[in-house]
Amino acid sequence: MLEDVKVRARPSWLLLGPAFVAAIAYVDPGNVAANISAGAQFGFLLVWVIVVANAMAGLVQYLSAKLGLVTGRSLPEAVADHTRTRVRIAYWLQAEFVAIATDLAEVVGGAIALYLLFDLPLLIGGAITGVVSLGLLAVQNRRGQQMFERVISGLLLIIAIGFLTSLFVETPPAAAVAAGLIPRFQGAESVLLAAAMLGATVMPHAVYLHSGLARDRHGHPDAGPQRRMLLRVTRVDVGLAMLVAGAVNLAMLLVAATNLQGRDNTDSIEGAHAAVADALGPTVALLFAIGLLASGLASTSVGAYAGAMIMQGLLHRTYPLLLRRVVTLIPALAILAIGVDPTRALVLSQVVLSFGIPFALIPLVRLTSDKALMGEDVNHRVTTVLGWLVAAIITVLNVVLIYLIVTG
Repeated sequence: MLEDVKVRARPSWLLLGPAFVAAIAYVDPGNVAANISAGAQFGFLLVWVIVVANAMAGLVQYLSAKLGLVTGRSLPEAVADHTRTRVRIAYWLQAEFVAIATDLAEVVGGAIALYLLFDLPLLIGGAITGVVSLGLLAVQNRRGQQMFERVISGLLLIIAIGFLTSLFVETPPAAAVAAGLIPRFQGAESVLLAAAMLGATVMPHAVYLHSGLARDRHGHPDAGPQRRMLLRVTRVDVGLAMLVAGAVNLAMLLVAATNLQGRDNTDSIEGAHAAVADALGPTVALLFAIGLLASGLASTSVGAYAGAMIMQGLLHRTYPLLLRRVVTLIPALAILAIGVDPTRALVLSQVVLSFGIPFALIPLVRLTSDKALMGEDVNHRVTTVLGWLVAAIITVLNVVLIYLIVTG
């Protein structure tokens, strides 16, 4: 009873935060590569993808947080509770593969940012990004989740400033933006980019992570007024976080569509940065690079945090964070060392993430629509239908993408 009074006495805004950590996954360097590539190549054609993907992400993140609050279990733990050992191991392998693809995007993005800012070799920049991410994770280990949330939210603010500033320098044409809200594609490459944008927006590791973040921050309250209040706060938390993430993603595409379409050498982040400097000036380009760096540093630490939660939940094992950091860094550093085009690697990593989304969404919708598990907070029928619709759309898009890649 005393705990209920304490929770009610706290201003609701003090309970915000978990969704902002999860939202970092939606503005990582993979988003930068996918959104800028889409805007530079197809103008405003794929604006609708960002809007739809952001709406999907809001629903998914709320369901994930609700699962953690209501059941006291993270999504990986809940999956483990309802699967046999062999299935659980196979499920973990695909989740780990997706986590590696996530880390690839984040480390490569941080390396590109350090190259743009300080002319550091990409391999050294990638190593620095990995080391700094460990420092950010140390904040969570030593100072607790709330301090970690504040640090990550601060980096999210830097990211927002870095990418939104350019919209005020060169405003995109309203009619063209409105036309981009009409769903359509223009060839196989636009479908590839749409899948990459979707994979960069509805991130599997963020779906797994948010359930644990909400549970660890708010606990596992019994059914009643306290839980209903926390679920209301969680809806606000998710709504605000996704509003920020959606605005940043949209800004990336609009800036590219307004200033980079038709220009040469804009098929890479480095080329896009140079084009932004030429079109909008060095100050905007500097903010662009700083935003990219903040994105890489924040997202790689959040990704490592999610990877540890996935492993612990599915395998009931924990390994030293340094070991996990080194293992997941190896593929990213290998990509940088052998000279693969980093921007293309970023886009393709987001396609890999898109293939991992159904494995996170299907059990999430199934579990949160289970009356026996969720009690009075089970999904409304409309919510369940929307959840299955999101999973179906993403799955169909991936099948179409495979067909286009194979036949193209």
